[in-house]
Amino acid sequence: MKKYLIILSIILLVFSCKEEEEVENAVARVGDKYLLEEDIANRIPSNLNKTDSILYRSNLIKNWATEQLLLKKAKINIDDKNNEIKNLVKTYEKELLIDKYKQAVLQQELDTIIQGEDIENYYEQNKDIYKLNEKLIQLKYIHFNTNLIDRDEIIKLFKSDANEDIDELIDRELEFNSYNFNDSIWVSFKQVERKLPILKEVDKLKKNKFIQKEDSLGVYLLAVKNILYRNDIAPKSYVVPTIKQMILHKRKLDLIRKIEQTLVNDAISNKQFEQY
Repeated sequence: MKKYLIILSIILLVFSCKEEEEVENAVARVGDKYLLEEDIANRIPSNLNKTDSILYRSNLIKNWATEQLLLKKAKINIDDKNNEIKNLVKTYEKELLIDKYKQAVLQQELDTIIQGEDIENYYEQNKDIYKLNEKLIQLKYIHFNTNLIDRDEIIKLFKSDANEDIDELIDRELEFNSYNFNDSIWVSFKQVERKLPILKEVDKLKKNKFIQKEDSLGVYLLAVKNILYRNDIAPKSYVVPTIKQMILHKRKLDLIRKIEQTLVNDAISNKQFEQY
C-alpha cells in the first residue's frame, strides 16, 4: 500500500511541477486558461523600439483575454442543441482540407508557362469582350526648358524617325524635364494628360500628328502615333496581363475538373463508390 502511495505522490508531484512551470511562464490568465510567454514572443515585430514593443505586447495580451472572455460567455449563453456550430466547424474543416489538397495538386501539376501563341489564340477568340473604358494613346514626347541653346536641333531630331536620331536624344536625356521615346506602347490618355497638362489646350488629337507647344514651364514636343477611344477593342499588348490571368484561371478549373473526374472513375473501378 505504501508503495502505491509513493508512486501516486510522485505522479502528483510531477504534474504539480509541470503546472507550476506553465504558470511561471504565463503572462496572463482567464479562468483556467493561461497565455504563455512563448505564445506571444514570436508575434511581436523585431523592428519595434522598447516603448512600442511593450505597447504591442500589452495589446496582444488584452486581445487574447478579450477573446477568452467572449468565448467563455458564448459557451454559457449560446445554445447549440441542434449542433449547428459543430456542423459548421465540420463543414469548414472539410472545405479547408479539400482546398489545401487542390492547391497542392495545382502547385505540382499546373502548367504555368504561357506561350505567345496561347495569348494570341485567346485574344482572337475573346477580343470582343476587351472593350476599352478609357482613351489610350501611343506617342513620344519631350519637355525641355525654353533656354535650351540648340532647341531647333532638338526639334529636328525629334521629328525624325531614324533610330540614330532617337539614340542621340536618349544620350541627351538629362537635358530634358521629361520624355518618352517609345511610341509602340499604349498608355492611358489620362496619365499622359496629368504629366503633360499642355494637352488640355490641344483642340483635337489625331493619328500621326506633331504638336509643338510652349508655356512658362518650357517647350513641349509631341508626336501622336495612334489613338483608341472608349468602347474600341483594346489592343492585345494592353490586355496581355489580364489574358494571362484568364488562361491560368481556365487551366486551374480544367485541371480540378480532371482530378475530380479521375477520382470518381477510380472509385467506381475499385468498387469504392456505388450509386443506387
